[in-house]
Amino acid sequence: MKKIYLIRHAKAEDFSEGMSDFERTLKKRGVKDIEMIASYMALQGISPDVILSSCAMRAEQTALQFAEKLDFDGEKYFLEELYYAPNKEILGIIMAQEKSCDSIFIIGHNPQLNELVNSLSSEHISKIPTTGVVALSFNIKSWSEIEGVKGELDFFIYPKQFRYYMPKQIRTTLPR
Repeated sequence: MKKIYLIRHAKAEDFSEGMSDFERTLKKRGVKDIEMIASYMALQGISPDVILSSCAMRAEQTALQFAEKLDFDGEKYFLEELYYAPNKEILGIIMAQEKSCDSIFIIGHNPQLNELVNSLSSEHISKIPTTGVVALSFNIKSWSEIEGVKGELDFFIYPKQFRYYMPKQIRTTLPR
């Protein structure tokens, strides 16, 4: 069984004069959202074998924050190809992962992540919000077998789900 966690980068600063889209950094809200979502994932015992992230600043920061919160010290790759690459290219990156790797975090951008989720699953998700996580399981032995296979949706979470009710276990892990 192989698992992919498709994670949209956290909330980033708006464009400002002289700044490229590539350089946008996380807002305070984005950092808080990562804390909340990563706390949930930690409580579920979720940790990747590898993190693959876009090399845009907001995605890199998201990847590093998730790694820190989940005490992950494994391999992290920041790839230009995950910055608005076509699905076929992202699928090629997934297919190239080691057979021994069972769990991958992919941190990127919309609309690419949405398109990827909808191509890898029978479920339809119209929009992954910032810091949203879509977890998919695949009944395959090697990542090279993923092309044309539909994964099963394990969960789809995002920060607004916790706005009105946040389990005590998550609430107690967040900085005040």
